[in-house]
Amino acid sequence: MLFEVWAPRAERVELRLEGRTHPMARDAAREGWWRTAAEAGPGARYGFALDGRPPLPDPRSRRLPDGPDGLSAVVDPAGFPWRHQWRGRQLPGAVLYELHIGTFTREGTFDAAAGRLPHLAELGVTHVELMPLCPFPGTHGWGYDGVAPWAVHEPYGGPEGLARFVDAAHGHGLGVVLDVVHNHLGPSGNHLPAFGPYFTDTHHTPWGAAVNLDAPGSDEVRAYFIGSALAWLRDYRLDGLRLDAVHALRDGRARHFLAELSSAVDALAAQVGRPLFLIGESDLNDPRTTTPREAGGHGLHAQWNDDFHHALHTLLTGERQGYYADFAADGARALVKTLGGGFFHDGTYSSFRGRGHGAPLNTLTTPAHRLLGYAQTHDQIGNRALGDRLSPRLSPGLLACAAAVVLCSPFTPMLFMGEEWGAATPWQYFTDHQDPELAEAVRRGRRREFAAHGWAAEDIPDPQDPATRLRSCLDWTEPAREPHAALLDWYRRLIALRHAEPALTDPRWSYTHLSAAPDGCLAFGRGPLHIVVNPHPRPGETRLVPPAPAEIVAAWQATDPPAADGTLRLPPETAVVLRSAG
Repeated sequence: MLFEVWAPRAERVELRLEGRTHPMARDAAREGWWRTAAEAGPGARYGFALDGRPPLPDPRSRRLPDGPDGLSAVVDPAGFPWRHQWRGRQLPGAVLYELHIGTFTREGTFDAAAGRLPHLAELGVTHVELMPLCPFPGTHGWGYDGVAPWAVHEPYGGPEGLARFVDAAHGHGLGVVLDVVHNHLGPSGNHLPAFGPYFTDTHHTPWGAAVNLDAPGSDEVRAYFIGSALAWLRDYRLDGLRLDAVHALRDGRARHFLAELSSAVDALAAQVGRPLFLIGESDLNDPRTTTPREAGGHGLHAQWNDDFHHALHTLLTGERQGYYADFAADGARALVKTLGGGFFHDGTYSSFRGRGHGAPLNTLTTPAHRLLGYAQTHDQIGNRALGDRLSPRLSPGLLACAAAVVLCSPFTPMLFMGEEWGAATPWQYFTDHQDPELAEAVRRGRRREFAAHGWAAEDIPDPQDPATRLRSCLDWTEPAREPHAALLDWYRRLIALRHAEPALTDPRWSYTHLSAAPDGCLAFGRGPLHIVVNPHPRPGETRLVPPAPAEIVAAWQATDPPAADGTLRLPPETAVVLRSAG
């Protein structure tokens, strides 16, 4: 077996394999690389010793059985016993479901999560989007402080556990997307700086020194992260990747890292013969994120659309603090704008930022499915002081309104785990840092952050308390009880309707009508379908356009058919989908 490592600053590198030392030689063909051959089978422990220092785990380790500070273990991806052939599922027409392995079940493992896949198949979603799986210190955490971008968190089940989960998902017809973090590594257990210039002070991010994408040595750093991305897609047969906070990838080179990554992923898709895609999380409202490379963009296949979330959230909750202020000021019109053009801030003034923000999206050349639409995500729940979902604050009727707008919009819909039944459990910020000083710093920082917004310190959940994670686990007895069961049935009906009606997955930004009535009812038409929601505690009224006869195909609560002139009267807090006759 060939062992290789990039360590351009080292004078001497040794492989420590199962207690034996193997000197490594410089690779004459690749600057800064060291290599040696040694016999080793799956599970063999190894590390690299630089200039006589204690061995460190392999930067490209596929498995860290003892956590980020322990030695690596050999993994043979070709040895995974796949049971199902998989041709892939493309992004257009998809319905995504974001879940966190550690709280999807109380067990918090891949195998336990796989046991719940029949629920997702019956729900009708097409892809599971897993939150980050790279190793981090401790057992439980969100995963965004991972430190080994090629490895799988051992307490979840390690590499073989992930392979079993993906295989099981494919057996249910579900694609799998993985959330990966390229913009920073966690504060504990990060050994990359000992090997080479993986970070640079040329740029700074909210997490400190930036990942080195454009300073000296950046060729190898870019190859490191691109290689990691391709390994996830190839070796674990994943269908796509969600790229965390791509706006924090500081890159001044002529060809942006994202364009290089998307090119490599497209090439891999052609090689393996199945669709692969990249979804970016970006705070920039920059159309270049999803503009094809040949047209001067970065070439990502889709991006999250927080503007749509904010517009829907403020309409339903009335919240107007922070970045919600601009959306609340425009009421339902903000939601109409995002439905019609994607971005609310498309060069307009953002009071939260104190400046203009974003640029217009070309709806003539950008398919609507390139934006993801959602009412809840891990960020929008977990970054609240109490990690509260919409369900404790909104009636079942308002939750039904949110579902109708998300699942009937032209965007690619995404749900957050438990949303489909209005889960009563919160999803709070939790950590398991093993360093006492770091744990206390995180605890104090969280309380200080929310104290500035008027929260008492004792009300903020302690991220390090195991009870915080336990509170965040889904309660799987809820879906069988009311009002959860009725909401779950509503989600199933809407998703089935989306799959059955081509107009709902039409990539064009085409509406027969799109408006917000003075009384607050939102109405939009796609093909023969009319979607009307009344998010207010009083009856509402709208007129279908055109005023042709229409039948109700889905309604949250009993609603009379429209009058001959197209007038539709809605009960309070309800949603209706109608189909025009003929």
